[in-house]
Amino acid sequence: MKKSAQHNPVTLAVAPMEGVMDHTMRGLLSSIGGMDYLVSEFVRVTQYPIPTSTFQHLVPENKNKAQTEHQHPVHTQLLGNNAELMAESAANAIEAGATHIDINFGCPAKRVNGHGGGSVLLQDPNTLHTIMKTIRNELPESIPVSAKIRLGYEDEALLFDNVAAIEAAGTNKLTVHGRTKKDGYKPPARWEKIGEIQNRTKMLVVANGDITDITSLLKCQSISGCNHFMIGRGSLNNPFVFQDILAELNGETRNKQEHELFNLFSIYTMKLQEKYDEVATLGRLKQWCGHLRFEHASIRDNLTTLRRSNSVIELLRNIEIVLKG
Repeated sequence: MKKSAQHNPVTLAVAPMEGVMDHTMRGLLSSIGGMDYLVSEFVRVTQYPIPTSTFQHLVPENKNKAQTEHQHPVHTQLLGNNAELMAESAANAIEAGATHIDINFGCPAKRVNGHGGGSVLLQDPNTLHTIMKTIRNELPESIPVSAKIRLGYEDEALLFDNVAAIEAAGTNKLTVHGRTKKDGYKPPARWEKIGEIQNRTKMLVVANGDITDITSLLKCQSISGCNHFMIGRGSLNNPFVFQDILAELNGETRNKQEHELFNLFSIYTMKLQEKYDEVATLGRLKQWCGHLRFEHASIRDNLTTLRRSNSVIELLRNIEIVLKG
């Protein structure tokens, strides 16, 4: 728990970004620190309950008391629309070692929505309630159950019905991305709507969307009244964002040096190579370069060269040239 400039307790979380925030990236960010917890990529529940072994494979932190090797808690996230299968899967996740279950009602991906998962469920508050209530009833009271939503699907018409339905199910915490599914990621996130939710619910509310640094966090805090924040793309663009925010909240400025980023690249590469082959590792590294360009001019100016690298060794060599000069 940290203290903000307003002397209110502040918590910081890493968002569950599908296709990016796997355990290798979670481990990398955790090695830098500054966050209170991380949330796994969603585990999709479709035609059958997810077995314990799968939860330990997809969220390997569950084999380590649901923590990263640097002891940051990792919450296991599920996505699906069948309440019974979701509940049984949640119970299996707990058996696998999970200590907190989060439910994804916010994913805007067309493929996910087309199969009845993610933000498409925001069109039906009753289904949200049934899913959350069934999961809550299946798990011990000691296990926190949370949900992540957007403001709505096409619009915000059902926002407060959705919030009420989720709360009535006994949900402990609600993370809100301040956009609808239709909005995608178009700026701005509507933090004022998150503030309205904060004023209407007894659930702990976590603000998400467009929080990338201390300035945006304090602005979000002022507008929404929230003291709990989740950062997604901002943590990929600047992996030091959590440490930067904590330093600023303490009235300090963290010195940023390019060699730090190169060292991270080396560590990340090793983590990737433990799990993926050469092609997948190279793809993940290039993907990360695409995010880093927003905060690092040297990478932005040389992005084409970096993306043309034909091997992991070549990419690391090019990164070293770019960052160290």
